Amino acid sequence: MRLRKTKFPCAVCGLGTARCVCAVIPRLDFKTRVSLIVHAKELRRTTNSGKLAVAALVNSRMCVRGILGAPLDLSTLIQPGETPLLFYPSDDALELTPELAAGFKSAVHLIVPDGNWRQAAKVHTREPWLRDVPRVRIGKVNSAVHHLRREHRPEGMSTLEAIAHALSVLEGADAAQPLFTLYQAKLRQTLRGRGILLQDQADGTVI
Repeated sequence: MRLRKTKFPCAVCGLGTARCVCAVIPRLDFKTRVSLIVHAKELRRTTNSGKLAVAALVNSRMCVRGILGAPLDLSTLIQPGETPLLFYPSDDALELTPELAAGFKSAVHLIVPDGNWRQAAKVHTREPWLRDVPRVRIGKVNSAVHHLRREHRPEGMSTLEAIAHALSVLEGADAAQPLFTLYQAKLRQTLRGRGILLQDQADGTVI
C-alpha cells in the first residue's frame, strides 16, 4: 500500500526527513566532467535522481531548461580541449564501451539530458549548441525488478544509474561503485515510502 505523499521533500534527494539519504552522498572527483541538462518540471519530481548525481560529483554542474522567459544559454558549456559526448539513447548513438573510450584523445565531458523521454529527446534538437555533439548510450538491458519510475524501454534506467554506468566505463568500475550504492539507497527509501520493503540479500535483513 502506498503511503501518504511526502509534503516537504528534501531539495536534493526528494525524500522526507525520516528517509533522507543525503548523509550517504559521496564526494567523487573524477577527470570526466558531467553536465546535467534538466527540465524545470523534472526538478519538482521526488523520484528525480539527477540532482543526487550532481551532488556526488565534484566535477559537475546542473543547467536548467524549460523556464518561461529564461532560455538556456549553453554557448560556454563545451570547453576547448575536451571530448563532449551527449549521453542519450538515440538510434544513432554509439555504445559507450571501454574500447570506444580508449580512443578519446582528451578528457570526456558527459552531457546528460534529465527528464522524461519526451523532454530528454528534445534536448539535442532544441539546444543548438548540442546538435552536433556525438551521442553515446548504454544499451544494457535493465533487468531490475524495482525502479524509481516505470520504465518503458528494456534499457531504461534512472539518470543516476545511467551516469554510474557511464562512469564505470570512463573511470573504472570501482571508482563508480559509490554512485550505484547511492542509487540503491535512494531506491530503497523511495520504495519504503510506497510501503515496499526490500530484503537485503547479503544478510537477510529488511531495509
